Amino acid sequence: MEKISGAEALMRSLEHEGVEVLFGYPGGAIMPTYDALYDHKQTLNHILVRHEQAAVHAAQGYARVSGKVGCCIVTSGPGAMNTITGVADAMVDSTPLVVICGQVGAAMLGTDAFQEVDVVGVTQPITKWNFQIRRAEDIAWAVARAFYIASSGRPGPVVLDFTKNAQTALIDYQPQKVDFIRSYNPVPQPSEGAIEQAARMINESVKPFMLVGQGVELANASEELKTLIEKAQIPVGTTFLGLSALPSAHPLNMGKLGMHGNLAPNVMTNQCDLLIAVGMRFDDRVTGNLKNYAKQARIIHFEIDPSEIDKNVKVDLAVVGDCKQTLAAVTPLVDKATHNAWIEGFKPYDEKEFNKVIRPALYPTEGPILMGEVVNKVSEAAHHKAILVTDVGQNQMFGCRYFRFTQPRSVVTSGGCGTMGFGIPAAIGATFGAPDRTVCMFSGDGGFQMTIQELGTIMEQQCPVKMILLNNNYLGNVRQWQYMFFNKRYSFTPMANPDFGKIAEGYGIPCRTVVERSELDGAIREMLDTDGPFLLQVAVLEEENVLPMTPPGGNVDEMLLEVK
Repeated sequence: MEKISGAEALMRSLEHEGVEVLFGYPGGAIMPTYDALYDHKQTLNHILVRHEQAAVHAAQGYARVSGKVGCCIVTSGPGAMNTITGVADAMVDSTPLVVICGQVGAAMLGTDAFQEVDVVGVTQPITKWNFQIRRAEDIAWAVARAFYIASSGRPGPVVLDFTKNAQTALIDYQPQKVDFIRSYNPVPQPSEGAIEQAARMINESVKPFMLVGQGVELANASEELKTLIEKAQIPVGTTFLGLSALPSAHPLNMGKLGMHGNLAPNVMTNQCDLLIAVGMRFDDRVTGNLKNYAKQARIIHFEIDPSEIDKNVKVDLAVVGDCKQTLAAVTPLVDKATHNAWIEGFKPYDEKEFNKVIRPALYPTEGPILMGEVVNKVSEAAHHKAILVTDVGQNQMFGCRYFRFTQPRSVVTSGGCGTMGFGIPAAIGATFGAPDRTVCMFSGDGGFQMTIQELGTIMEQQCPVKMILLNNNYLGNVRQWQYMFFNKRYSFTPMANPDFGKIAEGYGIPCRTVVERSELDGAIREMLDTDGPFLLQVAVLEEENVLPMTPPGGNVDEMLLEVK
C-alpha cells in the first residue's frame, strides 16, 4: 500500500464523505493541508473567503439550503479563533458543520508556541464533538466520526484540531465509515404509547394549534407535516427558522410566532386547548413571559433531542424521535376533523394586524421607502421561489415577516445567536448549496459592513448573490429599542456610512441606488435579470419600527401594534 501524508489522507477522507465544496483561508499551521489540496482542486472546490468568520458562515449557508454538512478549513491561533462566532451560531441553530483547524505540532502543545491556542478547550461548550488529531493514523477515523456526529440526530458543529505533525507524517491510508458510536443515540426510538397518546390528545382537542420549527426542515418532514395538519385541520404557526417548512400560502399557515411575529398566532397560543410543538425549542423570543405562556393548554412536544424536553416549558406529553417518523406514525391514528370555528377565530386578528400594520408597511403611497415594502416587492418579483438570506436586525425582522415561500429550505438567518455580519457570507454559501435557485440577501448598513470584505469573495467567484442593502443610517434594531425603552436616547446608533456604490464598483459588482419609490420596481427587475452578483441599495425611512412587537418580558398575546 502506498504511503501518503496525513494531509493527503484528509483530502481523501473528505472525498470519501462526499464533500464537494470547502470554504477556507490558509495559514502557517495548516499549510501542509493546503499543499495537498492543490492536487484535489478538481474534486474539492475550495472557496477562498477573506476572513475566517466568513468561512464558517458560508459553510452554514451551504448546509442550510443543501441539507449536507458544511465544511471549512482554517489555520491555528487567530484563524481558529475567528471561527468561534460561527461555530456557536451553528450549535444553537442546529447546523451541521465540520470545521478543520490547523494546530502546532504535538511536541509543541502547551508551550505557548507561535499561534497556539487551546482550540479543543475553547470550543468544547459550543460543539457536538471536538477532537485533536495528534497522529496521522487517526485521520480517517476522526473525519468519519466527525461527519457522522455533525449530520446525525439533531445536527450541529464538530471541530477537528489538526496538528502539523499529523499533517506531514506518512501513513498507510484506509478510508473508514462510521455509522454507530456506543453511548451515542442520535435518533431515539419513539414510544408507541406516546404516539397513541398524542393521537388521542389531538382527537380530543377542539382548539388545537401547532408550532412548527426548523426541526421539520432538518428532518425533511414537510410532507409529513402537511399530511397530518390537513387531515386533522390543525392551524400552524412557524418560528423564524421554520418559516419555509410550510408554504406561506397554505390555508392552515397562520403566520409567524414570536416577538415580531404575527398577531393571530401569538394571541391564539394563549387560547388553544392543545399546543403541539414540533421541532422547536420554546425559545424566549417565541414564548415571551413563561409565567403566562399557554397555561390553559395541554402541550405535546415532538422533539429529537431529549434535552429540550421540559427545558423551558413543562409539557404534558413528549414524543421523542425524528419528526419525519413520529408525524407519520401519528397521522393514521388521528381522526379526520374540521375545526372551522376555531380557524375562523384567527381572522379578526389577521384583519386587525393587516389594517393597522401590514397595509401601511407594504403599500405606502407617499413618504420615504419602507423596508417591508422592499421585501414584499423582491419576493413578488422572484415569484416567492427565492431563498431568503438575512443579516441581523430590522432587515431580518422585516425580511422574515414579508418574504414568502413555496418550498422548504428557503430561509437562512441567524436565529439563536443573532450574529450581525452573517448575511453576506451565508448568502455566498447558499449559492453553492443551491446553485439552481435565486438567493436574495437582505442586510442593514451596520451588518453589511461587518463582513463587507466578502465582496472580494463574491467578485472572485462571481457568486450570483442578489444583495439588498436597506440603508437607514442607523443600527436600526438597537435604535428601535432605544426609542421604545430608553427615552429616545440614541446612544451610538446613528451611523456615518461610506458610499456603498463606489465600494461595489471597486469590486466590479453592479450596483444601483434607489431613493425614489418610482424607481424601485425597475431596479428590482434589473437586479433579478442581471447574471451574477448585484447590489441594490435602497434609502429607507430612517426611524422605522418593526411591528407588531411583544415587549421584552411581556406576555405572548400582548403585542404592540403601534408605538408612540
